Amino acid sequence: MVTMLANKPIKKISTFLGITFAISCIFYFLIINAGGLEAKGGLYVFLLMWTPGLAGIATQLIYEHSIKGLGWKPGPFKYLALAYIIPLIYCLVVYGITWLTGLGQFPCSSFLKNLTGSYPGLSSPAAIAVYTLIMGTVGVLVSLFSGLGEEIGWRGLLVPEMAKILPFWKVGLFSGLIWAVWHMPLIFFSNYNLPGIPTWYAALMFMIMVVGISFVFAWLRLRSGSLWTAAMLHASHNLFVQSIFTPLTGQTAITPFIIDEFGCGLAIAISVLAIIFWKKRKELQLLSE
Repeated sequence: MVTMLANKPIKKISTFLGITFAISCIFYFLIINAGGLEAKGGLYVFLLMWTPGLAGIATQLIYEHSIKGLGWKPGPFKYLALAYIIPLIYCLVVYGITWLTGLGQFPCSSFLKNLTGSYPGLSSPAAIAVYTLIMGTVGVLVSLFSGLGEEIGWRGLLVPEMAKILPFWKVGLFSGLIWAVWHMPLIFFSNYNLPGIPTWYAALMFMIMVVGISFVFAWLRLRSGSLWTAAMLHASHNLFVQSIFTPLTGQTAITPFIIDEFGCGLAIAISVLAIIFWKKRKELQLLSE
């Protein structure tokens, strides 16, 4: 009986991954062949990000004949708020240390010049504040739409199916490794990277960061019962890292080794976060009792 119960999740996971990586190869080719993530105004990247979502929906329809069960309800507000706040906290820690120690500069002069030009009449601090406020509200909603495409698949389907047959630490580890590998063609063969660091270093730090944060993603998804907590975490991470903190950081030769998704700063901070959420795994056990 146990084997029969485990068989269906394994089949669903295999089908989901097969569809995801098969379709993703099309967009890897288009992005790499076009010369970068910016091709077609980022359309190829957007479609790639929706590949896991469409694969998750297709898999659910194949096995359940319905898209129910992917976690469509929003869940408790406190978990959505936590998902939004967590990236802000680790960004403040990592980038704050970077700025205070002189490993990076704040603000980036070229970015600030463009920013003040966009908000004429405002002082530099006011321009930064207005930009951050707009990006942190309106911007996160835009980021939510693209992040949702991934999360329907990774956390809507993959994580709950893994949780049926694996302990929490394996769910976090294996879902993180799969998610990280999915990004690797863009790191090794396209420009998903920061200039100034070796590709192997970027890939390693990215791998550590993604595996670490996958424990947070998995915990929020399983605790809340909602894929929207994962979508919000994804959107908030992309927003704060890619659109606010990294652009505001002036770089020296050492800075790319520290900041962004390819530096050691986030890899270390999020590894600590992974341990914290791993220790909270007993709260997930209570849900199944």
